[in-house]
Amino acid sequence: MSVVTRSSSAPGGPPPPTAAGGSQPTSATARSTWRASRMIVLLGAIIVLAAVVGVLIGPQRGPSRPLDPSDTSLAGSKALAELLRARGVTVDRVDSVQAAADKAATGNRLLLITGMTYFDEYELARIRGDRLIVGGFFGLDALAPGVRTRPEPARTRSREPQCELPAAKLAGSAYMGGVAFDRPAGGTGCYPASGGGYTLVSYPNADGVTTVVGDGSFMTNLRLAEDGNAALALNLIGTGRPVTWLVSPDNPPPGELAGEQGKSMYELMPDNIRWTIYMAIITVALAAFWRGRRLGPVVAERLPVVVRAAETVEGRGRLYRARRARQRAADSLRAGTIDRLTPRLGLGSGADRHEVVAALAARTGQDPHQVGAALYGPPPADDAGLVALAGYLDFIERQVSEL
Repeated sequence: MSVVTRSSSAPGGPPPPTAAGGSQPTSATARSTWRASRMIVLLGAIIVLAAVVGVLIGPQRGPSRPLDPSDTSLAGSKALAELLRARGVTVDRVDSVQAAADKAATGNRLLLITGMTYFDEYELARIRGDRLIVGGFFGLDALAPGVRTRPEPARTRSREPQCELPAAKLAGSAYMGGVAFDRPAGGTGCYPASGGGYTLVSYPNADGVTTVVGDGSFMTNLRLAEDGNAALALNLIGTGRPVTWLVSPDNPPPGELAGEQGKSMYELMPDNIRWTIYMAIITVALAAFWRGRRLGPVVAERLPVVVRAAETVEGRGRLYRARRARQRAADSLRAGTIDRLTPRLGLGSGADRHEVVAALAARTGQDPHQVGAALYGPPPADDAGLVALAGYLDFIERQVSEL
């Protein structure tokens, strides 16, 4: 039996053995240097080529837009918008306060706000009518006076409404959480949080009804089909009136993302940052080349000691016994038995425990409960139980092999 190692070619070390009468060069030549470094160069070229090809032929996807009615990603809300349109509800996507105000001037509409970035909440508050604020807590002083956020957020999970609000009561459980609110006087709170407050608050205002939701995950394409998420979203939004769906703009206004004195992030970088990156790349490449040349040619060496497999198994068994790791030992025995029996029973590697137990009981005639307890039951309480388990597993394997 042999293993593969590498001989050292460090300066001052003994030269590798040569054939009788042969010679060994004492200095590196161009050919030996190329042989020592060609794998590194080839690997680097393959990595660069794979990166370029991946960029060229990979799908050119833009960033997802959470809760956007035109976004088909998992975080978008395209599915909900299509459901509303199928019910005859007009859904108009807008990305500015002026566009939302123009839509509100055409008649009684519902204003759905799913993004407050780059918007002035006081200008939005001038738009009259019902409003639904989803997944945000900025600007509530102007948009939802009386609603206060609690300092501790609620974990987003399936929750029961526990309220009399028709939209929530008819929908039932929904995937709610996020920001928790205190309801104002005369308001209704639904889907209570464990730390206090509610993840959905609705109350009448001077111009209509204001509803605030702590997290909009239940409206996304990913979660819409779960629990009563679709029913809750349709009950809150699909009131029959046209919907003005306000989202953050794809291209922010000029200067919103600018730094000091209107400069962009790249303009604020030092002038020599590009040369610093180039020098770092060259340094890494030279270090890889230098370290790669220190490895000599591949040679074969015999193992000094041959260890029998039985000794390895016995040593591991003694370690398990010393640590009283009966559960780990039982798990190892059961896993090995299942791996060996699964192909013999004609089952795939992904077969679950019920399929394995049923097939094994039918093949051997053993009690399914006894077989299930042996393969998937609790760990033995003592060493005698572990020995009995090993004997029974061996008995099952021998029965399957003999049939």
